[in-house]
Amino acid sequence: MKLVRTLGSVGGLTLASRVLALVRDSLQARYVGANFASDAFTVAFRLPNMFRALFAEGAFSAAFIPMFNRKVSEDGGLPAGLAFAEQALAVLFTILAVLTAAMLIGAYPLTWAISGGFSKQHPTPDEFAFAVELSRITIPYLLLISLASLLGGILNSLDRFWVNAAAPVLLNIAMVTALVFFNGDPFETARAQAIAIPIGGALQLGWLAWSCRSAGVSLRPRRPRLNPEIKRLLKLILPAAAGAGATQINLLISSALAGGLLASGSLSYIYYADRINQLPLGMIGIGLGTILLPTISRMLTTGQEKAAMETQNRGIELALFLTLPAMVALIVAAEPIVRGLFQYGQFDAEDARNCAMALAGFSIGLPAYVMVKVLTPGYYARQDTRTPVRYAMISVVVNIAANACLIPTVGHIGPPLATALSALINVAMLYHTLVKRGHFAADPQLRRRLPRLALAALLMGAAIFGLEHLVDPWLDGFLWQRYLALGALVSGGVAIYGVACFVTRAFLISDIKALIRKRRPADGIQE
Repeated sequence: MKLVRTLGSVGGLTLASRVLALVRDSLQARYVGANFASDAFTVAFRLPNMFRALFAEGAFSAAFIPMFNRKVSEDGGLPAGLAFAEQALAVLFTILAVLTAAMLIGAYPLTWAISGGFSKQHPTPDEFAFAVELSRITIPYLLLISLASLLGGILNSLDRFWVNAAAPVLLNIAMVTALVFFNGDPFETARAQAIAIPIGGALQLGWLAWSCRSAGVSLRPRRPRLNPEIKRLLKLILPAAAGAGATQINLLISSALAGGLLASGSLSYIYYADRINQLPLGMIGIGLGTILLPTISRMLTTGQEKAAMETQNRGIELALFLTLPAMVALIVAAEPIVRGLFQYGQFDAEDARNCAMALAGFSIGLPAYVMVKVLTPGYYARQDTRTPVRYAMISVVVNIAANACLIPTVGHIGPPLATALSALINVAMLYHTLVKRGHFAADPQLRRRLPRLALAALLMGAAIFGLEHLVDPWLDGFLWQRYLALGALVSGGVAIYGVACFVTRAFLISDIKALIRKRRPADGIQE
């Protein structure tokens, strides 16, 4: 399996989902704007987003995939792995059903905790009741996406990465449909969006169940039993949830602090900025994390330590090759991007400026957000979920302290900056420990390329800064004009970055020729 080729399919589908999500957010900004209705939906959507990241993109996969692969390779092949999956499904469904019921009952205090009570916005009882209503509507998605994550983990272990990567597209289709056909005043539109979330979750679960059956995987219902293997799985899931979801936990804390300390609209600025930031994060970080965990797990299970380290080196190289220019571009062109995507209808010029500042703050940590997803498979593949959780908790403490210092001084820009800082500290600890244990060592190729890639990204940023005025007149036009202008800006940036990579000799012509011939280059990105 070639790392670049596999990332292309997974990342391409994830990119399609995130682009569709940007279309959704553009429509939401148009019909809802940045006000209490938007903030209430943001709080209600935070829980599904967090659980999707923790389970579908993090904790469950981190714990389940290595154990599933070990069953397949050591204990009787695929039938043994599927028997383990059936046991896990029975226990997982029972736990999630109880958790979902408890959250539905406790939706009021849960909404208050996530929003900080919206205390700075002084909501009326009816407004806060509306926020609680939206939370109750979205909570069932947690059960649906968690069950879908089990099926997705099985498909990833069978190297059917694209099937799982395609599932989020269905959620975005459901939400875009709700916006296009069921929009009204801001409160009505926010309610329609909330209803679309569990519908999208049901579509995702149905798609993965059908795909499993097509792959010859059929899970039979069983009575839940806490045998030793399931107990071990649960012990691995809990710390992995905190470790893999450090960024989401930090965002949750930031939202609560922002909701309690900042004026109306601030949560929406942070939400929209995070959605743009999630575009490269989803395509690169989630794609690489999805591929690396089962790949490294299989290599370690069969004693291929050297190959596992080579794969992680290439994963880091590929992650920084893609995220360094994305970080620079999102900082330099934050305002044109936000204007082109969101400044329309209910979302005015001041909203765009405020959102752009939040986006620049988030983008500082973009390489770190992705590197966390690239480094943690080095722990999870060795069934160590405790070390990442310790570092995640430290990063949460840093996030809280940074928010307390930054919100009173820089307002709504504080939570994005605090999230970026905590991610940088988290990735530094993860990297240091892998190196200290002998589980990772940067090879000469990685050490040679990284400073050259950073220089190429800076050259691209300078060029984008000069190009912004050319697309500026188009950013206030019709929707197609905005997307065309942003597409031209992005395409220009990509082309300039590609040229800069060759000028700085971060990549050589021989690397490209070797990739085209599908042979392993002496200095190329391969698994």
